[in-house]
Amino acid sequence: MECVFGLVGNGFSILVADTSAVHSILVHKSNEDKIMVLDSHKLIAASGESGDRVQFTEFIQKNVSLYQFRNGIPLTTAAAANFTRGELATALRKSPYMVNILMAGFDKETGPSLYYLDYIATLHKVDKAAFGYGSYFALSMMDRHFHSGMSVEEAIELVDKCIIEIRSRLVVAPPNFVIKIVDKDGAREHAWRETVKETTAPPSA
Repeated sequence: MECVFGLVGNGFSILVADTSAVHSILVHKSNEDKIMVLDSHKLIAASGESGDRVQFTEFIQKNVSLYQFRNGIPLTTAAAANFTRGELATALRKSPYMVNILMAGFDKETGPSLYYLDYIATLHKVDKAAFGYGSYFALSMMDRHFHSGMSVEEAIELVDKCIIEIRSRLVVAPPNFVIKIVDKDGAREHAWRETVKETTAPPSA
């Protein structure tokens, strides 16, 4: 059961995603990174059908890079979000992508931001958001503990509370999560929260 959530703090945005690659009753892997770095100051986290998720996020990443290559300046986070929304809306009438997206970024002029995009091309700028079955618990925790102007330490503490709540309440909770942050210093991986390690097959005799 997928879970993606994020929030905006004082000068930064954080995205969190589970790392389980699941099909039907099978878990294929537990270290699938569902948060992609779009460019130096943007992150995109996605949930949904595995093929759509990978293909669409890579498509957006390459087009954002192409724009910067052609024009010499990067897209703002708002522009990237609106471009993504346009592509989802166009596909909606042809071959829809079953993918839900949170896009986080940092711009010099406007600071940190977080955008919510769902599979029917709804776009909203938000302070906190979540997708997946884990969103029932993540949103309730963020409603209770989130406040504007959170420090990084406070935000990470809230993220950990959300992860603990998901693991303890959701019947098929994912074991591992990845946390990424974007601020004036760029987009980067912050930490992993793991309870299951990937194992390699023993060497054959």
